Amino acid sequence: MLTLASFLGYDYLIGFNDGSNFSFVRVMTVVSSQFSKSLSGVGLMIMSIGGFVAYSDHIGASNELVRQTLSGVKRLKLSPSLTCIAILPLMQLIFVCIPSAAGCACLFMVSVFPVLLGLGVSRASAVSVITGSTAFGMGPASAITASASSIANIPIVDYFIQHQIPTVWPLMLVMAVSYYLVNKYFDAKQDKIFINSPVTPLDDLDKQNGVPALFSLIPIMPIILLVSVYMVNEYTEFSVVLNTTMAMIISWTIALIGFSLKKKSIKSAMDSSKVFWKGMSNIFVSVVTLVITAGVFAKGLISLGFIQAMIDGAQYLGLGSSLVLVVFTLLVFLSSILMGSGNAAFFSFGPLIPSIAAKFGVNSINLILPMNLAASLGRTVSPISGVILATSSIADVPVSEIVKRNAIPITVALLLMLLIQIMLL
Repeated sequence: MLTLASFLGYDYLIGFNDGSNFSFVRVMTVVSSQFSKSLSGVGLMIMSIGGFVAYSDHIGASNELVRQTLSGVKRLKLSPSLTCIAILPLMQLIFVCIPSAAGCACLFMVSVFPVLLGLGVSRASAVSVITGSTAFGMGPASAITASASSIANIPIVDYFIQHQIPTVWPLMLVMAVSYYLVNKYFDAKQDKIFINSPVTPLDDLDKQNGVPALFSLIPIMPIILLVSVYMVNEYTEFSVVLNTTMAMIISWTIALIGFSLKKKSIKSAMDSSKVFWKGMSNIFVSVVTLVITAGVFAKGLISLGFIQAMIDGAQYLGLGSSLVLVVFTLLVFLSSILMGSGNAAFFSFGPLIPSIAAKFGVNSINLILPMNLAASLGRTVSPISGVILATSSIADVPVSEIVKRNAIPITVALLLMLLIQIMLL
């Protein structure tokens, strides 16, 4: 698209300014610029998140967080269905700290799933609620959140506290009620199929690696640091600068020290540091490359005048900002279902939002936030997403059964979110 725009003389739309007379060189200048911009900003942030999450998992801190958080689930004096729904917000909180949808859901399959089955919850109901706990991609450790806050040009902790939390909590409550009604209906209709297969006992999680209880704090350490600094800056006269990348590296250093004390060996801790760097490289391959290519894709659309034509068409047809919000949110939602990836869907369209928001005179946040949440909501009902495929395989429940049970709660949450955002425009 960039090359075609150069041949057609649309250079002014994208701002080719390298002085070269060769179209190919001009295009490569834009591409290399996107590499530099992404790697020095949001790309480094996302890679540090990936490295920290990988290290937390390696030393057993992620498992310990889940074990400590859910240790009292068996003591709840609720019906199986209500217990299943009561822990949905709890699992969402853990997902904020362990932001890999497939990884976190698989962790829940080892820990939460056996508990729910032991309480009498059907296999299909249990796995649908577990996948539903990953429906909101939010928090400072989320790659989508990092990208969204970068596009909106606001600190990630401000985006999380001031925008994501107020929007998500009513959606979570409504979604929990929807899951209760939907699963109750399908369980009665299908006579609790998928309930009798053997599962891994929860006790197996207790025996893993002899991880100290304090390690459960490691996955939430970045959030503690970021929120604490936010509160200090907001309510005191002190000014502390701490970005997400710094918080991840500080938290990793604390984890490294904790692991060396556990092993009583500095050498073992230094050897384990490779996991952090490998985690960063894996995120570069799977996520940051999407950010870079999505940026180039957005530049290509802009260079051909696609975005301007779409804006002009919307204005000509008299479409207001509310309808534009709905169209782009549904576009990301459907793209996420088709791609099976919330990241890919959001990164493709997110960079286009600031220019569109400016044309319609609305705050970028009002468009970016629903697109951010729609991307992760769509992934939860995609039959090809990693989280659905992984959990269905472990639970021995058909993919179609999970998607069917997720469809109504996710749709209800999506519609409510659109309603709230339209009212805020």
